[in-house]
Amino acid sequence: MEHSRLLRHLEDEFTLLRAAIGAADLASRVPSCPEWTAADLAQHVAYVYLHKAECIRLGAFPDPWPPETVHPGSVALLDEMYGALTEQFAAHSPEDHAATWHEPDQTVGFWIRRMTQETVVHRVDAELAAGVAVSPVSADLAFDGVEEMLTLFMGYGSTVWRDDYGTLLDSPDERPVIVSTGHHAWSVAPTPKGVEVREARSGFDGDALVSGDAEPLLLWLWNRGGGDAVRTAGDPALLAQFQALRVAATQ
Repeated sequence: MEHSRLLRHLEDEFTLLRAAIGAADLASRVPSCPEWTAADLAQHVAYVYLHKAECIRLGAFPDPWPPETVHPGSVALLDEMYGALTEQFAAHSPEDHAATWHEPDQTVGFWIRRMTQETVVHRVDAELAAGVAVSPVSADLAFDGVEEMLTLFMGYGSTVWRDDYGTLLDSPDERPVIVSTGHHAWSVAPTPKGVEVREARSGFDGDALVSGDAEPLLLWLWNRGGGDAVRTAGDPALLAQFQALRVAATQ
């Protein structure tokens, strides 16, 4: 997706996030992250924004981290840190250098995409905490999020954060699971070196399939949707292995 469109989505998603935090009881628990209150969620997102703003401003990871100062209000904190992030986005081209955890992509554009998708997921968290209806995710943004989760977190992440996968990759069943949005599909195959994620033909001609529309599939991949949000078919053991890999990738 073009960075200009991602930035428009970021603005829309932040508006929804801010409204939900403002409507929530800040002491209420976040159903999708029960160890957090709504106030914890707001602070987490705010400091994620600030950290990425500093990664762009400094061209390096900020150290020491986190900052010692804490803003007195959650909505005000979100506004301040979102402002710091978008100020850096406005001051740079997507191709400009920024420190990121994705070695092949050390650009501002990486953080534009990542912060937009981060905001989508935590906006849903905030709406759940506030007890309001979960707003729909734009189809193109949801599709981009599915691709990012599979290729970046499961594919790349399984090679650089292998310890997060415990013994799952020691001797995995290497048959691929097909993950499909109907119009696009990916082959997800664990190996001892990491999870290989490749584009695949739409449809089901393998041993296991996970499918759904882009929005419910995205939320399910990030543990924000129930099992009825997607459709599964094929070998139950292979599907169970995929579920375990998904959880490891998103913890």
